[in-house]
Amino acid sequence: MKYISTRGLAPAKTFTEILLGGLAPDGGLYLPEEYPKVTRAELDAWRNLSYAELAFVVLSKFATDIPANDLKTIIDRTYTAKVYGYGRADSDFSQITPLRTLSPGVHLLELSNGPTLAFKDMAMQLLGNLFEYALDKQHQELNILGATSGDTGSAAEYAMRGKRGIRVFMLSPNGKMSAFQRAQMYSLKDPNIYNIAINGMFDDAQDMVKAVSNDHAYKAAHKIGTVNSINWGRVSAQIVYYFKGYFAATKSNDEEVAFSVPSGNFGNICAGHIARMMGLPIGQLILATNENDVLDEFFRTGAYRPRGTDHTYETSSPSMDISKASNFERFVYDLVGRDGEKVRELWSKVDAGGAFDIRGTEYWHALAKFNFASGRSTHQDRLKTIRELWEEYGVMIDTHTADGLKVGLEQRRPSLPLICLETALPAKFEETIVEALGRKPERPKALEGIEDLPQRVHVMDADVAALKAFISENISH
Repeated sequence: MKYISTRGLAPAKTFTEILLGGLAPDGGLYLPEEYPKVTRAELDAWRNLSYAELAFVVLSKFATDIPANDLKTIIDRTYTAKVYGYGRADSDFSQITPLRTLSPGVHLLELSNGPTLAFKDMAMQLLGNLFEYALDKQHQELNILGATSGDTGSAAEYAMRGKRGIRVFMLSPNGKMSAFQRAQMYSLKDPNIYNIAINGMFDDAQDMVKAVSNDHAYKAAHKIGTVNSINWGRVSAQIVYYFKGYFAATKSNDEEVAFSVPSGNFGNICAGHIARMMGLPIGQLILATNENDVLDEFFRTGAYRPRGTDHTYETSSPSMDISKASNFERFVYDLVGRDGEKVRELWSKVDAGGAFDIRGTEYWHALAKFNFASGRSTHQDRLKTIRELWEEYGVMIDTHTADGLKVGLEQRRPSLPLICLETALPAKFEETIVEALGRKPERPKALEGIEDLPQRVHVMDADVAALKAFISENISH
């Protein structure tokens, strides 16, 4: 299988060729030349597979240039109960992503049993092992540059710490994440991990990463790669749990389901979109935003209007405090009939700080066939949902999952079972849980008192030249 850019001006490449690189040379994002189709016979055969077995058959369709035995070894090493044994005490870790049924037809897919208690571990742990494998084969080193609004950073750092030939430079908005999230990242002492707090919002940090990635000479000379969800390896790994969740919530492959997905950067729900394109019977993909509702506005009105960092709200679901969703470009590429020229036209407006509007066009009419619905959730909605779930079911959820559940229950078609994707354990957002329930969430013993550990972080302004100088200096050590 070969991969092409959403902007249509980059040569086709293999899975391992794009694995280490991030953005395509033309500034676009990589996607398969065409999505592999899953037959009914395959769905029937896959229904009772373990998570690792399912990951192997799904990812074999995308990573066609990795020998099957090597891919299986990497996947088996990644998806074990030993790695995913950090979640709720009553979780079935052997399932990796257990399904928790709240009421008939309403489920939570637990994705937060990994070492950083967030769904990002599901892809990042695999990516760490894939990176190490590819670098060893190529006798190369890699300097990973990423930006995080909360969970990506810690998931990446825990996946890459101590890995041969890898350094991580992770940008985060200074003071904008929860205390637990900051502690998870900044308390790491591994010499290959560098935390950089940017005076600004997540979008500022993300723009800096893109600016460095688009400096092709610097990127090549300094061997810069990325683990943000612009990396295709991340998205492909996330496709797997849509299949696993579907099988767990249904009895037959004749059934359809609705997935509700809290969304900031559009990476998580993009994986669901691709799973549906492959043939998974998803009747509805429900996108949930917080007060930063740029994506909800698009699916309701056809207008995509990133607000800019000055108009991005700081909320109690901070991992979704994003105005400019990187992965959205992948979906729009499919929406406009995989027309790279059209994507370049639309994103020239976005990259210049503007907007685009597809109302009244053929694309607006085409949107319906992709089965999306959307909605927004506010701080008061989050508190209410957390409170109601705890009182009715004795289940405690984090703020982002609360956004997903609130919007999912509002927007789902009644005939469809609802699967809400859990994004993190409530321990990561203690202050809001206390506000909602008057009690602290439990946390794994290994992470008790993490906020009291010494922290190591470099603070800088949103200055691309300063970032390049910092990377160059630390690479040369």
